[in-house]
Amino acid sequence: MNLPTEIFGNVIVVHTPEELGRDQAEDFEQFVTSLSQQRVVVDLDNTETVDSQGLTSLLDVQDKLFGLGGNIKIATTNASNRKILEMTRLDRQMEVFESVIDAVKSFR
Repeated sequence: MNLPTEIFGNVIVVHTPEELGRDQAEDFEQFVTSLSQQRVVVDLDNTETVDSQGLTSLLDVQDKLFGLGGNIKIATTNASNRKILEMTRLDRQMEVFESVIDAVKSFR
């Protein structure tokens, strides 16, 4: 899997695919944890479908990045994705921001 990324100083922004589910979760996790940066913002704005395996992959990435001294933050204005994060209480386990810029700035 090769996802679009942007680098802002020592933070990398990963733009997720249209679907983040069972079929993409393992590749997504491998992609993010193989990046040279350990401070990662995951931009969920273009993701239309997130299932339980996709959510688990976000938590797994968080655990791996913590182990490397990094962190993961979520950025999304997508109302459906924000609702999923709230209903599953992932918004209490990960920082969720309205914009990529706010998420990137939070690392400073």
